[in-house]
Amino acid sequence: MRKHIVAGNWKMNNDLAMTESLITELKNQSQTSNAEVMIAPTFTNLWHAFEALRSSNVEVIAQNMHFAESGAYTGEISAEMLKSVGVQTVILGHSERRAYFNETDELLAKKVDAALKSNMRVIFCFGEELADRKAGNHETIVGNQIKNGLFHLEAEAFKNIVLAYEPVWAIGTGETASPEQAQEMHAFIRETLANKYGQETANSVSILYGGSVKPNNAKEIFSKPDVDGGLIGGAALNAEDFYTIVNAF
Repeated sequence: MRKHIVAGNWKMNNDLAMTESLITELKNQSQTSNAEVMIAPTFTNLWHAFEALRSSNVEVIAQNMHFAESGAYTGEISAEMLKSVGVQTVILGHSERRAYFNETDELLAKKVDAALKSNMRVIFCFGEELADRKAGNHETIVGNQIKNGLFHLEAEAFKNIVLAYEPVWAIGTGETASPEQAQEMHAFIRETLANKYGQETANSVSILYGGSVKPNNAKEIFSKPDVDGGLIGGAALNAEDFYTIVNAF
């Protein structure tokens, strides 16, 4: 059975004091769902967050990593560095990394390989721009991002991969794909996997929706059969809102 997952991507928000405060608030929230809960603080606060949440059911994950094991890559972080501070899961391919830092499908394939080589779990992100959606090219764009980034892998690798569909036009804009649009795309994504790896593998992979999920729309979005959770941005910075989304299952 696929896992339900709600992951909070804090992006470049919260210094150490703010991280401590938000973690304290998260600890005070109750969980009524069986979803896996994750948060992705900034690099500088990963160790503190891991230590603070060590005895909880909240997993601390990273927002990005480099493909190399070590070397002259000033400012970069390797998989083993993340693992050394307790991090076992990393987000790769977020739309902001693709757009602002020019991360290509080819680069992301190398990052995926590096993470899997280090026995890390990957949340692999992809999604279309508004122009692609309006032109009716969204399935082509999403299909190519998945194929170019992941289809060099063996089926066994997907035990350590979670997919996250991000309609870029719905990130940070307040716009949200309708639950029906989300389901349509998630079903297409699962079909794309099935065509390559077979239905059993496709049915085993969790696919998250990442486009302005809020407390007031999470339950309807998560009710769709191919939506297995959410990659949450802004709402993850408020403990009550975040756990309202977690409990939407």
